[in-house]
Amino acid sequence: MNPQEINQVLTRRKLLNLGARGLGALGAANILNPALTAANPNDGLGGTLGGIHFRPKAKRVIYLFFSGGPSHIDMYDYHPAMRDIHGIELPDSIRQGQRITGMTSGQKSFPCVAPMFEFSRHGQNGSWFSDIVPNIAGIADEITLIKSVHTEAINHDPAITAINTGVQQPGKPSMGAWLSWGLGSPNRNLPGYVVMISKGRGQSQALYDRLWGSGFLPSKHQGVKFRSAGDPVLYLSNPPGVTREVRRSMLDGIAKINQAKKQETGDPEIDARIAQYEMAFRMQSSVPELVDMKDEPDHVLDLYGKDAKKKGSFAHNCIVARRLAERGVPYVQLFHRGWDQHGSLPSKIRQQCEDIDQPAAALVRDLKQRGLLDDTLVVCGGEFGRTIYSQGKLTKNNHGRDHHGRAFSMWMAGGGIKAGLEYGKTDDFAYNILEDPVHVNDLNATVLQCLGIDHERFTHRYLGLDQRLTGVEGAKVVKDILA
Repeated sequence: MNPQEINQVLTRRKLLNLGARGLGALGAANILNPALTAANPNDGLGGTLGGIHFRPKAKRVIYLFFSGGPSHIDMYDYHPAMRDIHGIELPDSIRQGQRITGMTSGQKSFPCVAPMFEFSRHGQNGSWFSDIVPNIAGIADEITLIKSVHTEAINHDPAITAINTGVQQPGKPSMGAWLSWGLGSPNRNLPGYVVMISKGRGQSQALYDRLWGSGFLPSKHQGVKFRSAGDPVLYLSNPPGVTREVRRSMLDGIAKINQAKKQETGDPEIDARIAQYEMAFRMQSSVPELVDMKDEPDHVLDLYGKDAKKKGSFAHNCIVARRLAERGVPYVQLFHRGWDQHGSLPSKIRQQCEDIDQPAAALVRDLKQRGLLDDTLVVCGGEFGRTIYSQGKLTKNNHGRDHHGRAFSMWMAGGGIKAGLEYGKTDDFAYNILEDPVHVNDLNATVLQCLGIDHERFTHRYLGLDQRLTGVEGAKVVKDILA
């Protein structure tokens, strides 16, 4: 059947059924997951915010998210006194009755364990960095290292949900979805929110699509996940026998039917459906060029390390993130799994850092060399840290650490953030915050501030509440780290 016959003969029911069954032939990712859209259903690029609240320092965000709870104690938050407390029981005065996970609640002993790595000072500020992150240590003067981040959550899924959406309960929009809804995107040929996932060599917690979901916002604002094998986005390629011209004609036919239904029902999700198809069509040209590394010089690939050419690696994803930034994509989030080190931490965290240390530092350096760091905000961290006390048996060369949300470390660099700063302070056990606490919602409020958005005025009315990314309990911008 030719395109004209499709337009003229097929009933609406048959055509929609065709779309549901043969979505690959129509170039969309998933009819039930309409994410491949621009910020406006009619190809407009602006978001619903209409205009930013004040002059932004950043135009885009690259978020390096290490899911599983990387140990701040073994990477960033070192105290020389840890060597003296190694092997002693965690004092009650330090724990202060804190709720702990079911994985260690049955332990009779909670021996403190110092890092089994060497630390040295770096940068003009003299911040401590572990020898397992030498490259990140090398950009100490480019970043703000925050040592006082905290969250109420003590298990992975609630904690990851909280830092990405503002609350522990599922169902709320992710940060990227909020930004897509509010700001839109300057690039009509690429999604405004892209997610990439790499897997380390440690135990990996599940990552659910709702972590980059749109929640109560229109579904077109949820993140688009790029894959490491096959088409970067599902069903991007035309199936055998379907030319680009045929696909174009089919999409036009579907659009007419959907527009008629929109006039009949007023359902805004139909606009998302239309935009989904159109974005998918445009991505057929834009995405293959984006992920093709043939034009990357060897010296750039070498900067990111040995895995730069390996699709699906963290290094490769960092390069794609930079290329997305060059093309104006406002929000890119890289998840790197494998940080849940309840046992064998010394060997496993070293392996994880081998995967991320050079690429993460290279991304900052690469952005700076290209003049992009000034208006690109890079955020790096996980959902919580790890405990000073050992989980399981402590031996000379081995131990584990449990989840710890009361205090952990993250770093930020680029647009709107001071360079070469250390912020916040914990006690000698890296257990409790002594100075300048930063709640995960404070962190998100600060990200919005860098983008020119007042987090208290950035709201969406839902279920009778003016919902915010930063929650309704109150959050503050961390002004001391702003440039």
